[in-house]
Amino acid sequence: MNNLFSEGHQMAAQRSLLRALGWTDAEIRKPIVGIFCAQSEIIPGHMHLQHIARAAAEGVIAAGGKPVIVPTIGVCDGIAMGHKGMRYSLPSREIIADSVEILATAHAFDACIFVGNCDKIIPGMLLGAVRVNLPALFISGGPMLSGRKNGKKLSLSSMFEAVGAYTSGQIDETELISYECSACPTCGSCSGMFTANSMNCLLEALGMALPGNGTLPAVYSSRLALAKESGEAVMRLAEARLCPRNLLTPCALKNAESVDMAIGASSNSVLHLLALANELGFPKQVLSIDTMNEISAKTPNLCRLAPAGPHDIEDLHDAGGISAVIRSLIDADLFEGSAMTVACKTQDELTKNAAVKNMEIIRPVSAPYSPYGGLAILKGNLAKDGAVVKKSAVDPKMYRHSGPARVFDSEEEAMEAISHNRIQKGDVVVIRYEGPKGGPGMREMLSPTSSIIGAGLGADVALITDGRFSGATRGAAIGHVCPEAAAGGAIGIVQEGDRIEIDIEKGEINLCIPDTELRARLESFVPKEKPVDGYLKRYRTLVESASDGAVFRKI
Repeated sequence: MNNLFSEGHQMAAQRSLLRALGWTDAEIRKPIVGIFCAQSEIIPGHMHLQHIARAAAEGVIAAGGKPVIVPTIGVCDGIAMGHKGMRYSLPSREIIADSVEILATAHAFDACIFVGNCDKIIPGMLLGAVRVNLPALFISGGPMLSGRKNGKKLSLSSMFEAVGAYTSGQIDETELISYECSACPTCGSCSGMFTANSMNCLLEALGMALPGNGTLPAVYSSRLALAKESGEAVMRLAEARLCPRNLLTPCALKNAESVDMAIGASSNSVLHLLALANELGFPKQVLSIDTMNEISAKTPNLCRLAPAGPHDIEDLHDAGGISAVIRSLIDADLFEGSAMTVACKTQDELTKNAAVKNMEIIRPVSAPYSPYGGLAILKGNLAKDGAVVKKSAVDPKMYRHSGPARVFDSEEEAMEAISHNRIQKGDVVVIRYEGPKGGPGMREMLSPTSSIIGAGLGADVALITDGRFSGATRGAAIGHVCPEAAAGGAIGIVQEGDRIEIDIEKGEINLCIPDTELRARLESFVPKEKPVDGYLKRYRTLVESASDGAVFRKI
């Protein structure tokens, strides 16, 4: 396969520019592989990505291609947490997708490799890969190793909860600093089953990455070897003309959702899989919040990784990784093994020798942590279009909860009340106007939830929001409430002291007021609109509901 610029007098001017880059005649004739690298010096998960990208480039060269490394932006959700910067995290997904479309098309790449790691970067790259539909695969930077303190494992969620414990007077400043210096010991995506690691694991289930992509630690040299293998693999994809739309079938998306439920992935995966289905043009019967609930009902939860349990991504890797999870699901007829992958093999072929090496970390399908998936969709008069909770990270005592609403119109208002110990056992904290339009930007609420956990109220207080939660969140944290307050949703008419009932087992969330009063409040409700400008103003105008993946309206 030759690239667009290799022959013909019409492309002589373009070739002159390639020669200005120092390219030889032989290089000009080779297929051009764009390596999209999100390396930066502000994100721990990205600080080493130039090494991963360079290793992938070596694999491309070995297989006869010409690699070119190009950039994308990225936001670290952990660093952006708790201030206005978080409003830009989810919106960055759309800019990343746009940049992939622009760079790959403008420079006539023949194939693509995506080197990212954190939060919205991988989903943005995935949406862009679907748009350009060139032979493509992903190689992540890998997870960081877990922290250690007095023999106890730590992760980023431990750090945020330590802040809550300090605020409530349970630990002193010396102890807090000890956590701070121990929680995140290496480069890589944060060590629990948070959003970055969730999406990198799901790339394996989607067939868009080689085995090990989601779990092989960032600091292992075998991560570089995997990058080289990925470079070689993309050349085979290019030769076969096997593109993302060939791999990302309805079957592949359902496979990913099965793994999502089995590993107890981040609730943010709901947004990104819905956005992917939208980008692919699939109807809602292929993937929606309703089909997710159906998959959850029949898929057992096999893993309890931080924040839901004591294990980290490195433990999952040692236990057999995502290949072992997939193999377990295939053998239980819960995953379609005939789905094709970037290895040019089916999932069944790719995982035929995979085995679970630690049945406490990856439970057998016959003896799971739970007979249903790690995520649950709730509906009711408070969330007509659905809400999402990471069920596997909820104390079972909170599966059913009823309490008075404590209502806040921003994360900052809620944090002020939590940090001054004004939240009591039994309360339901309501944080609204933090959805895609209302925020705008749909901020993560890790600070409020961690403060509640840190204060020792995790088994007594629920939190609901039209914003979203970090994958590091645990507790009865219910996000993505749709319709959001800014779109006229019922969460916008909740009043202080109203009773809210939550039943995670039944999948219900309701505001306990008479229907007549509910209708009257909604009829007179005028949503607030926060003053914003720049990109956020454009984002608010175009973004749609979280129940549809918070994608841009088609124009």
